[in-house]
Amino acid sequence: MNFDLTAPVPQLVKKNILIVDDHPFIIEGYKNAIIRYKPKQYEFFISQAHDCRSAYDIIENDNTPVFDIAFLDISMPPYEEKEIFSGEDLAKLLSVKMPSCKIVLLTMYTELLKIKTIIRTIQPNGLIIKNDLTFEELLLAFDKVMKSEKYYSHSVVKMLNQSTHNAIEIDQYDKQILVHLSKGIAGSEMLQNIPISLNAIEKRKKHLKELLKIRSGSDEDLLKEAKSKGLF
Repeated sequence: MNFDLTAPVPQLVKKNILIVDDHPFIIEGYKNAIIRYKPKQYEFFISQAHDCRSAYDIIENDNTPVFDIAFLDISMPPYEEKEIFSGEDLAKLLSVKMPSCKIVLLTMYTELLKIKTIIRTIQPNGLIIKNDLTFEELLLAFDKVMKSEKYYSHSVVKMLNQSTHNAIEIDQYDKQILVHLSKGIAGSEMLQNIPISLNAIEKRKKHLKELLKIRSGSDEDLLKEAKSKGLF
């Protein structure tokens, strides 16, 4: 049998991947799934971070290659100095620094309000409820995103199919108000960072309490309910 030793060896397509999660064993699970994806076609270079600060440092490093796909856990230790409080904030940073990077968000949240807010504000290429996550699910999600298709895990799809009257949404000003309230900042002091009037802030607080059915009218109960729904 004759072999053509001059035949070109197929070149693997190189892809840069970022994984950010505060649980090391979950990161290893992601890595094990990714490296098994079409190994004769792709070569993956994986960077990993365990909190918002280490992820921020990687993304902002001038020597970091442009990521093709980023897997971001939503709930992680924050980097308050840079106002990076979650995987959502990292996704926004990536959209500016590396706009071609496809974003896959992973979360334990199962509130329709939170899920719809994530989709509206981040528009991720993938959104997975962690309780749905299996090795096969991760491979399926990765395959869809690699093909530039969107992927929502089955719990996300189920929630989105719920009747629209359950869909309560808040905007960025509402979120900023909640964050400031959680830090004990009075309404008058919020004016330094939120470009709306004090009257508008109070109206928004009242509207939030109505949306979340806070009967006591207290800011403390508002924060507790908003936090439980993952609004900030």
